[in-house]
Amino acid sequence: MILRTASSRLLDDADLAALKRLLADDPIGNCSVAGRVEAYGAAPHRLGAQLWGTYGWGAPARLVAGCYVGANLVPFGRDAAETFAERARRDGRRCSSIVGRSELVAPLWQRLCQHWGPAREIRPAQPLLAIAAPPALDPDPQVRRVTAEELELLMPAAIAMFTEEVGVSPLGSDNGALYRARMRQLVAAGRCFARIERGRVIFKADLGAVSPGAAQVQGVWVDPALRGRGIGTAGTAAVVAATLGSVAPVVSLYVNDYNTAARAAYRRVGFQQVGTFMSVLF
Repeated sequence: MILRTASSRLLDDADLAALKRLLADDPIGNCSVAGRVEAYGAAPHRLGAQLWGTYGWGAPARLVAGCYVGANLVPFGRDAAETFAERARRDGRRCSSIVGRSELVAPLWQRLCQHWGPAREIRPAQPLLAIAAPPALDPDPQVRRVTAEELELLMPAAIAMFTEEVGVSPLGSDNGALYRARMRQLVAAGRCFARIERGRVIFKADLGAVSPGAAQVQGVWVDPALRGRGIGTAGTAAVVAATLGSVAPVVSLYVNDYNTAARAAYRRVGFQQVGTFMSVLF
């Protein structure tokens, strides 16, 4: 069914109430965008990105679809692939990925692939998982929030995680300055967790996004020499326990479908699948 909407336009703070209502319709799937909107509003100069939106016909018109346009392109709300693809083709690609619910990303990429392709990698089916109750196993008591003084200790593990997960190093032409600044920001906000033994990070995980409705775990990593011992499972349980209630009512994450070990570990923690994400990496 084709969504009948007016053409898309750039959103700003005048659309903030409508935007928050739309994002709240799917707090788990929209966590990353909702967290940024909650922190910075919708004005591009504060958000550091654009938000495109389409309003449905009727009076009063209701915002029914949106697209976050920054380092990532993230569609949300109802499917408005043709509208957003037309604008994306016109503006050209500046993002490093397209990510979001698969039912929104797939039709958008279908319309963009001839213009923005080829992609470096496509991950079409990434289970979106969530937990809203205490973890089903004992949390690792040695997992705690990373302090500002431990940032440089954390960085090698963070870089290794990013490179393993994304397939490229975060150390670009700026020698990792932007990535280090991002990690510093997460540490300062109390959103980086780790188990550190004798100056060695053996487990880490971050709350990459936090919104009123959910928190999204990212960057889960275990020292390769220690994998298969349950460290990641107990560590993730510790992150869930520390996050529920005091940070957000739901903890979510998405995982590659081929990562059977990670999926089994998350099931043991108590995560359940609530949807499917898709990522297109450039």
